[in-house]
Amino acid sequence: MANEYDVIVIGAGTGGYVAAIRAAQLGLKTAVVEKQPALGGTCLLWGCIPTKALLEHAHALKIVQHAKDWGVTIGPSTSSGQASVGIDMNQVQTRKDRIVTGLTKGVEFLFKKNKIDWIKGTARLTGRGGVDVFEGEKQTLGARKEIIVATGSTPRSVPGIEIDRKRIITSDEAINLREVPKSIAIMGSGAVGVEFASIFRRFGSDVTIVELLPRLVPIEDDAVSAELEKSFKKQGITSHTGAKVTGARANADSVDIDVQLAGGSRQTLRADYLLVATGRGPVTTGLNAEGVGLQMEKGYIKVDAQYKTNVPGISAIGDVITLGGPGHPQLAHVSSAEGIIAAERIAGQETRPLNYDHVPGCTYCDPEIGSVGLTEREAKERGYDVRIGTFPFGVLGRAKMAGETDGFVKIVADNKYDELLGVHMIGLRSTELVAEATVALRLESTVEELIRTIHAHPTMAEAIGEAAHAVHGAAIHL
Repeated sequence: MANEYDVIVIGAGTGGYVAAIRAAQLGLKTAVVEKQPALGGTCLLWGCIPTKALLEHAHALKIVQHAKDWGVTIGPSTSSGQASVGIDMNQVQTRKDRIVTGLTKGVEFLFKKNKIDWIKGTARLTGRGGVDVFEGEKQTLGARKEIIVATGSTPRSVPGIEIDRKRIITSDEAINLREVPKSIAIMGSGAVGVEFASIFRRFGSDVTIVELLPRLVPIEDDAVSAELEKSFKKQGITSHTGAKVTGARANADSVDIDVQLAGGSRQTLRADYLLVATGRGPVTTGLNAEGVGLQMEKGYIKVDAQYKTNVPGISAIGDVITLGGPGHPQLAHVSSAEGIIAAERIAGQETRPLNYDHVPGCTYCDPEIGSVGLTEREAKERGYDVRIGTFPFGVLGRAKMAGETDGFVKIVADNKYDELLGVHMIGLRSTELVAEATVALRLESTVEELIRTIHAHPTMAEAIGEAAHAVHGAAIHL
């Protein structure tokens, strides 16, 4: 039958489309059901790609503003010494959209190359192996082997804050603003919050962050949080930690935001926009997940280490799942890795569970953050006898050349066996440098092995080798 497949994937985000490609590579007849007019999901259409494109524009503006330092003459400077330049948001949006479109077309090409059918519409589970798709007339699909649910996540708010998508907005609206707001308040200081703080501050907005927990980027190592707060303060970004937004009222051209500060005092902020960046929730509406008996937890689909649900013939991956433990990371690269494992398992290959302690985290704020493994706090909580080594980027010749001297690399290690437990960094190119640390953890490296690894000079990566030396109290250039 034309509507019969080996594997049906619901959702074409970074988990779904990667799972589909791997399944097709392994000889499985594969279809993907996706309701959006383009492939790529949240990451490609509204998340990773467009936000990082905006951040690259912000970085370009930063370089131009400091043109005099680089010996580049472009015009008169302001009283602060910065070059008098502006940002054309229409051109920024045009370039951002061109990048996104190019990448979505690339995914379409990969579907054609691997003979994957893209079935446009909204999927509804009907039981083992059955999927109804609605776009105009209903069509029914069958999966001989497995259905993979990869429906992802969507921005969520908090009780009492009504998102109107005009003045009280999510990241979905923030990426498409065609004017630079004079002011913006950001609720939440996870990756989304601090990345948009960096974007809009560099573009010229007055930026205020309100974070409920005691520090910025609360999942990162304490030292990284402190460094980011220090850098943000230097850039003119106001941060209220341990604070709570208790209400928000949208006006015609502004938002009034009620904030309870850490000490208990209250104040009302006014900004052009309030960006709600308080996390993301699973997308299961209309899926009929509970109707077919899928076990759920707080809206997420429960799976095992091989991404099987409790219903035979249905798997799930990515932002929509929980493995029953705390904090399944909602990251594009995690979804892709899970999709590959699910596809290979369905094809009969031997697979091994992911080690979620070894998932790299990248936050593309200014300065960038890269991290993998246990923080110092987490390592102590797990009972390790912890040793740390820290080395500042500012000592490096490459950092001085780039004019980017903020930040450091911090290594967390076990004193007993010299085992590498975690690497945390904040500063220029940290989102790239973390790859070395991820490989080291994957290969169960010791600190001694990192010390004996030759790091090229002059590079930012030298800080990793020096931080390893510092664990043993023997940093060379400090």
